[in-house]
Amino acid sequence: MNPDLLRPGTVLTYPYLWLREQKEGETEGRKERPICMVIALKTGSGTTHLMLLAISSKPPIREQDAIEIPEIERRRGGLSEVGTSWIVISEYNYDVAEQSFYLRPDQAPLGRFSRSFVALLAARLAPLLKSRTGRVGRL
Repeated sequence: MNPDLLRPGTVLTYPYLWLREQKEGETEGRKERPICMVIALKTGSGTTHLMLLAISSKPPIREQDAIEIPEIERRRGGLSEVGTSWIVISEYNYDVAEQSFYLRPDQAPLGRFSRSFVALLAARLAPLLKSRTGRVGRL
């Protein structure tokens, strides 16, 4: 696995499964979309647990909490051509890097958000992690 893929703030493509799709019984994301690698936690056994946030060009719907991505961060993330975009923080996909059917080891990142923007995401995510709501899991 390319170690650059697992750095927080990395933007890459991934078949993200929305929470509403999972609730309707779907098990696979409908299309590859840009996502942000927000957490990559390697355990003592060598397993890397990932938290992935969706990036969307559509404004968030009522039940979603999202952060609009500033223009400079869109450029850093390789999303200049996308235009106005949001990172949805009220849900996430969980994956294990070494067991993933969705991460391609040869995939090149689209870009990477700045440390300060990733810190903002992490601060907004903290309540979600404590409450364990909105999580979409897949292995």
